Amino acid sequence: MRRYGRVFLAAVLASSVAVTPVLAAPDTEELESSKAAAQSEADSLQEQLTELLNKAGELEEEMIATGEKIIQAQDDLEAAQQKAEEQYASMKVRIQYMYENGQSTAIETLLSATDFSDFINKAEYISNVHTYDRKQLQALEETENEIKELKDTLEEEQAKQESMQAEYEAQETELNATLEAKKAEVADYDQQIQAAAEAAAAEAAQRAAESQSSQTDSAVSSTGSGGSGGSSTGTSSGSGTSGSTGSSGSSSGSTSSGNTSTAQAIVNAAYSQLGVPYVYGGSTAGVEFDCSGLVQYCHAVAGISLPRTSQAQGGCGVAVSDPQPGDIVCYGTHVGIYIGNGQMIHAPKPGDVVKIASVYGSPWYRRCW
Repeated sequence: MRRYGRVFLAAVLASSVAVTPVLAAPDTEELESSKAAAQSEADSLQEQLTELLNKAGELEEEMIATGEKIIQAQDDLEAAQQKAEEQYASMKVRIQYMYENGQSTAIETLLSATDFSDFINKAEYISNVHTYDRKQLQALEETENEIKELKDTLEEEQAKQESMQAEYEAQETELNATLEAKKAEVADYDQQIQAAAEAAAAEAAQRAAESQSSQTDSAVSSTGSGGSGGSSTGTSSGSGTSGSTGSSGSSSGSTSSGNTSTAQAIVNAAYSQLGVPYVYGGSTAGVEFDCSGLVQYCHAVAGISLPRTSQAQGGCGVAVSDPQPGDIVCYGTHVGIYIGNGQMIHAPKPGDVVKIASVYGSPWYRRCW
């Protein structure tokens, strides 16, 4: 009876062990499915980012055009004001000649007429001079007002464009952060898939080894039960673990080496413009620059023609992974000239000047020399 109880208890314990649930790790198929979903989201984010950058590029072209119009309006306004000052100065000379020469007055001038015809001529002359001056000054004043109104309108438009640009930049930052997180998630799934494949391969190898060992034990047992006096030596060779090794390829940009004297000319041109004010649409050396205007100018000095916008410049030349002085530092809607040691010369923003700054964020680099 005691023996029966012990046998029953052992059976119960064995049964309880057999039904204990084991939480299995996700299999490769589940991981592949999750990875595909994450990759799809990453692709969608990339499309959104590309579309946003295209809009930002179009906006940049509009801002450059608006900035150039404002610069032209300012030049026109200064020219009109100069012309008005010259006209006023000429008018004063005529007045002085007519009224102050010999302490004469307009009345005295009229009274000095030799006859009625002379009187009429002098009166008409005085009237014509006054009328001419009034018309000229009035026309110049109207021109000034028109230019001022145009300039005010353009500056309002520019303010709206700046606001939109700030929104685009904020969206770009957010999309980039989300995209990088999603890419990291995809990479993590890749590691899990590789680990699962290696674990499955190791498990298969272990089962094969156990099967081989079991077969060897059976053969030995069979030989022993046959009563043979000879000895049977079972040979078992351990099988190596056949893992699945993921290949990680790294892609780096071209390291094309160009003409270093040309590169030095680009850098020297950038240094020569330090302190020049930032102005949208600016592309005049020593007067005003925006970021792409500066980069275009520095390359022009070295005999290299570049497009006008930063987005277009970001696709020029060849990509480089090891930047050298003279290369273009590229962001979504901003560019600068790399000068070495992690620094660049760029035109940062309105209200600032061309300056030396540390390269920030995660730019890419293009070489056009």
